[in-house]
Amino acid sequence: MAETRTPIDTDILISGGGVAGLTAAAAFGQAGFTTICVDPTPPVTEEAAEGADMRSTAFLRPSREVLKAAGIWDRLLPYAAPLQIMRIVDAGGESPTARLTRDFDAADLSDEPFGWNFPNWLLRRELVAALADNPLVDFRPGIATTGLVTRESGAEVTLSDGTHVRARLVIGADGRNSFVREAAGLGVKTIRYGQKALAFAVTHPIPHDNVSTEIHRSGGPFTLVPLPDRDGKPSSAIVWMERAAEAERLATLPTEAFEAAIMERSTGLLGPLKLETRRAVWPMMTQIADRFSGQRVALIAEAAHVIPPIGAQGLNMSLADLACLLKLAEEDPVHLGEAKMLDAYHRRRWPEVKAREVGIDLLNRASMVEAQPLRDLRAGVLGALYSLGPVRKTLMKAGLGVR
Repeated sequence: MAETRTPIDTDILISGGGVAGLTAAAAFGQAGFTTICVDPTPPVTEEAAEGADMRSTAFLRPSREVLKAAGIWDRLLPYAAPLQIMRIVDAGGESPTARLTRDFDAADLSDEPFGWNFPNWLLRRELVAALADNPLVDFRPGIATTGLVTRESGAEVTLSDGTHVRARLVIGADGRNSFVREAAGLGVKTIRYGQKALAFAVTHPIPHDNVSTEIHRSGGPFTLVPLPDRDGKPSSAIVWMERAAEAERLATLPTEAFEAAIMERSTGLLGPLKLETRRAVWPMMTQIADRFSGQRVALIAEAAHVIPPIGAQGLNMSLADLACLLKLAEEDPVHLGEAKMLDAYHRRRWPEVKAREVGIDLLNRASMVEAQPLRDLRAGVLGALYSLGPVRKTLMKAGLGVR
């Protein structure tokens, strides 16, 4: 006879163990909710390991409060690289040199930086360690969500190892191809750009001075984000967005040729750039779910929305999802996962995300333009916006997600 397993009861089942899913598990566990978090791929927590996430994440100020509530900010702070200035450079002239530079300084708003940057593989390492210390969180790497049935009374989840879980709330944090989203019958709209991004880390002789620099020419932005020093040398994470064919070509260049290419594309701002890690490549898209909630289901992070990595918005929007969901759960824990709570979550988050999606889409399309007259127009608009003090401050606040 086949073995019948007794279902496991939990408050929350989180499907997805990326940075957003792990942070959600820590936050809900810290708030007193029993939480199971599963992911089919065990997290890679060493930079040199196969499959390590070479991207970095800049947590903006509002996200720090979420990380504090999750009890993990103090673990992360020793590895932080502060972001004091957001610099935008237009290099869209006839030659790839900086012809217009504009700085957005956090000191214009407060005495704190805009945010703090971390390598994604390191975030996973510290988050996994934090979950191990939380008795209310059961993290199960190597386990996938394979079945979902929801009722008004709760959700029943089947896992790939045959385990059955009864949960009051299922959180889909399982990425752009979300199983939970599809199982809940929630549609999605996708825009593809024919564009890919390369992510890697470099060292350079000139200190970055906590300046995050976004350089626009064509194909997409080239962004240098401060990292802590590496072996005593200044270091930055780079995300280079390009047309797909060009990105694939760059990804396979010999190291010396690639270093010459990134030196040219960076306009030499930080001196010669030395490649320190492997190059990761992933496709660019904008995607948003038709709804962020269904019966006993809430979508967060890339299960709900995907945007190009411009202005450090992606994961910060994901943590804003988490903050909203956590607040609703703490306000009325008795009715966790019920329709009233999840409808409120959708109403609060979807319009905000949609507005940011539209803005990032426009910025990305502007960064991709090839024609010289359009690149000249882009530089003129940037110069005009920056020259208006109130507009500049409004843009900085909007980027941070504060009023």
